[in-house]
Amino acid sequence: MTTSTQTLSHNPTGFPSRPNLAAVGTMVWLSSEVMFFGGLFAMYFTLRSTSPTLWEENTALLDPVLATINTVILVISSFTAQWGVKAAVQLRPRRTSNKLKDWGVVEWFIVSFILGSIFLSVQSYEYAVLVSHGVTVASHAYGSAFYLTTGFHALHVLGGLIAFLFVIGRAYLAKRFGNHESTIAIVVSYYWHFVDVVWVALWFIIYVIQ
Repeated sequence: MTTSTQTLSHNPTGFPSRPNLAAVGTMVWLSSEVMFFGGLFAMYFTLRSTSPTLWEENTALLDPVLATINTVILVISSFTAQWGVKAAVQLRPRRTSNKLKDWGVVEWFIVSFILGSIFLSVQSYEYAVLVSHGVTVASHAYGSAFYLTTGFHALHVLGGLIAFLFVIGRAYLAKRFGNHESTIAIVVSYYWHFVDVVWVALWFIIYVIQ
């Protein structure tokens, strides 16, 4: 990530260049998001400590294996997004050959979009299963904690998917793929990596330690 930002902010005059404002702004915003999810984690643990029996009964309805597979899918999407960033830094919007090493931003971000969409589809399936067992956001403390934490994360994933489409569309429509377009791709990757890290934390808390 650091290399990417330095590449974009390089100053040929040799004088120190200013930090990329879009990258800095994104980092500041993501810092506030960390506090937001920190609050959700605190709520989850507080409710869990006051209702251990309720937690034991409802976590038995979860499918840790499916959740782990879904987590792996999302983590892989982070790698494909980063490979898209590498192409963006090299100012390669689309593939120059059929070899993976020559893929551009469009191809790698499309793969990331597909993987992210699969993640949301699996999570929707899990919601449907839990609702069929009577676990809803209004049913009890566990339902509220589960749907609030995973639901807000799902909204962030949806936002990331929209951002991927924006970058893909811009790469297609831009007459020239330059540093501005490259910066947008890098900023979107920052957001997507954040979304992935938050989910790994959620997966560990909800499905592993329960």
